[in-house]
Amino acid sequence: MATLFVNASGAAAEAIERAIPELVEEQVASRIMAKDATLWGPESTSEASVRLGWVDLIDASRALLPEIEQLQRDLSDEGVNHIVLCGMGGSSLAPEVITRSAGVELTVLDSTDPAQVRAALADRIESTAIVVSSKSGSTVETDSQRRAFEQAFADAGVDAKSRVIIVTDPGSPLDESARAAGYRAVFNADPNVGGRYSALTAFGLVPSGLAGADIATLLDDAESISEFLADDDAGNVGLRLGAVLGGTLPLRDKIVFVDEGSGIVGLGDWVEQLIAESTGKLGTGVLPVVVEQDAPELSSGATDVLAVHLVSPEWSTEPSGDAIAVGGTLGSQLLVWEFATAVAGRLLGINPFDQPDVEAAKQAARGLLDAQPEASAPNFVDGAVEVRGSAALLGSATTVGEALEALFGTLEPNGYLAVHAYLDRIAEAPLAEVRPALARATGRPVTFGWGPRFLHSTGQFHKGGTAVGTFLQVTGATTEDLGIPERPFTFGELIAAQAAGDAQVLEDAGRPVLRLHLADRAAGLKQLRDVVEHLSGRSVENGNG
Repeated sequence: MATLFVNASGAAAEAIERAIPELVEEQVASRIMAKDATLWGPESTSEASVRLGWVDLIDASRALLPEIEQLQRDLSDEGVNHIVLCGMGGSSLAPEVITRSAGVELTVLDSTDPAQVRAALADRIESTAIVVSSKSGSTVETDSQRRAFEQAFADAGVDAKSRVIIVTDPGSPLDESARAAGYRAVFNADPNVGGRYSALTAFGLVPSGLAGADIATLLDDAESISEFLADDDAGNVGLRLGAVLGGTLPLRDKIVFVDEGSGIVGLGDWVEQLIAESTGKLGTGVLPVVVEQDAPELSSGATDVLAVHLVSPEWSTEPSGDAIAVGGTLGSQLLVWEFATAVAGRLLGINPFDQPDVEAAKQAARGLLDAQPEASAPNFVDGAVEVRGSAALLGSATTVGEALEALFGTLEPNGYLAVHAYLDRIAEAPLAEVRPALARATGRPVTFGWGPRFLHSTGQFHKGGTAVGTFLQVTGATTEDLGIPERPFTFGELIAAQAAGDAQVLEDAGRPVLRLHLADRAAGLKQLRDVVEHLSGRSVENGNG
């Protein structure tokens, strides 16, 4: 039997004690597992009625295994041993967690940065197959990546159709066009499962299985915990976890995730998109903040922060402070976090299955792609960094450091700082190391997201959740652009439009946004990291953090 436990202390334990009796009395657990779409109120019933397929998908998912296994063998026999996943949001994050935890290679391409796309195209193209994952096929990032790979296959003398595998909803435009095109394989997922709840559907299983992960055990572990999730009982781990996420009083809406030996690589990143996109709407929600061990947020004592320690199934020590410890196998964790997020949605009074504010940034980006306006002049240039922001934000700032301090000054006592880096998340990964330094400098929780990847996860919360976010956007000059076959724009133009569009939507919503553009990426990254470390050190000297 798969094991999973939730140990709670402080405010987390109080939330469980307060919320569980009502959840049990209202039979929330059994009603979720029975697909009762009325649980989230009359305005949510229509959406919920077609989004609860994740509660009983094990048998349907297991039926996919023989086809996945046979395709893997066939590809291997043909010398194809490198799988690239073109997908965004839940379509990419779940397979990334599954394969990294299994120790097998899967190249996840969830970017429109020209350098990152080019690197993926140049990596073993002769022995590569791609999995294109999209519910409808209309996702601009995924469509662009597919076009680029088909061109790269053709240039390498490889039959593209034999190397493209599609995962999509049945009857979607992509389903129909893919079958007509004669691609290697088309897998259909349950259309009654939203993208962020799709970890155990074809979206999670196909790329993971083709890469060599043990997806049969993954499903076995999920199944072994699922029978307990229907219990209207105080010991139900899904109810306990949901009570912590949505039931603290007052609401601790910054949920800080730290991995302390869970054995599951990147679980926090997957949970981040699940919770943020599901709960961040109507001016409420909970914001996951993925941090490192010994991160400043874990010892801040802030009354709006609650810590989640992701630990091994053998872990037995009770957490201290306002915290929970969660341990279990990957399959059980995936299903229980989905269940708990649905429970939290009920406690918060929101629909956990829609994402009303995600489309705003997409529309803004499309408008900028169509218009192709000239980039606005920077307010000023400091070294390798162009600085842009409103006059009200920047004031008299003339350096990157002064601009950052001005941004920090907009943080509310219960606010958070979000860093949005529209760069190559592989080659420029060291930028993420500024996250804890920024947390020390501000004394507040700091999230870090790679663009455009985060637009399909925390992007919903930033626009629809509690309006206390302050935003730092980092973009970089494109030294060598990359065209998109049969499209009137390049990858460089696409990522620039996505960044500008998102900043526009945030600013229109009254959020403070500082935009730093690295005219020279290498020099700009070093300059930015040096400035942040300086501000962080000065903040610590002054007693903040």
